[in-house]
Amino acid sequence: MPVSITLPASRSRMPRVEWLLLLVAAIWGGSYSAAKIATDQIPVLQFLVLRFGLTFVLLLPALRGLAVPAWPSALAGAALLGCNLLAVFVCETFGVSLTTASNAAFLISLCVAFTPLCEWWLLGHKPTGTVLAAAALSLLGAGLLAFQHGGTLSTLACGDALMVLAAFLRGVMVCLTRRQGQRHGLPALTMTAVQMGVMTLGSALLLLVVPGPGWVTLPVTATFWWAMAFLVLLCTVLAFFAQNYAASRTSPSRVALLMGSEPLWGALIAVMWLGERTTLQGWLGGLLIVASAWWVTRPRS
Repeated sequence: MPVSITLPASRSRMPRVEWLLLLVAAIWGGSYSAAKIATDQIPVLQFLVLRFGLTFVLLLPALRGLAVPAWPSALAGAALLGCNLLAVFVCETFGVSLTTASNAAFLISLCVAFTPLCEWWLLGHKPTGTVLAAAALSLLGAGLLAFQHGGTLSTLACGDALMVLAAFLRGVMVCLTRRQGQRHGLPALTMTAVQMGVMTLGSALLLLVVPGPGWVTLPVTATFWWAMAFLVLLCTVLAFFAQNYAASRTSPSRVALLMGSEPLWGALIAVMWLGERTTLQGWLGGLLIVASAWWVTRPRS
């Protein structure tokens, strides 16, 4: 009689989720170049309103997923995630404008180190020694990658502090997403739509109250709209859906470690697309990030 072999769930299901997270990390690695192109042509807050507003319009049909008995609490939970995500993007965007790109890349990677602690704090899951060791290895790799052209931690300033805060909020975001997904069971696309609505409204309010140039005439250049299309369709709709989907199906620490490969993807895209130069130290740092992600997510018997 034929023999049927069934693979363990950890071998058959988890790799697909984690490959999805690696895809998100690669897409977000390219988002820095696209955002640079867009924000060179319009103010930061207008850019955020436009990016998340367009995304929210595209995801309006997904709000039908709120038709659940406990929709008020589900909506409140998703809105809380949206507020947290808005804070992350505001800190990141203004932080990058106030510090060097290398410091920003290093400091946002602190999310890898913060997430196991946030998971312990918010979810009560004490991280294993393997996860903590992999987080430390990933952090070391991010440091090598970021400081490949020199610089020291003594140069920390206001922008660097904002990037540290953004990294911490990213760790909180991953844990809150997992908790809300388990508690309310909203479809990932519905949760993403609510987050985009909250972020659009929040960005618009900031645009009104924060001193600055306000709303300027939108550019008509092809490069601007191609950059916006990439950011809206891939970096926002696809990436946030994938992250929300994966965050409720694997541990926050594993999510953070996979997403910690984002600086490596950013370096690869910058080298191939923008012609930037990466040193041997930088490539070594990227290898450490990838190795740590592989180690913690390798198939286990």
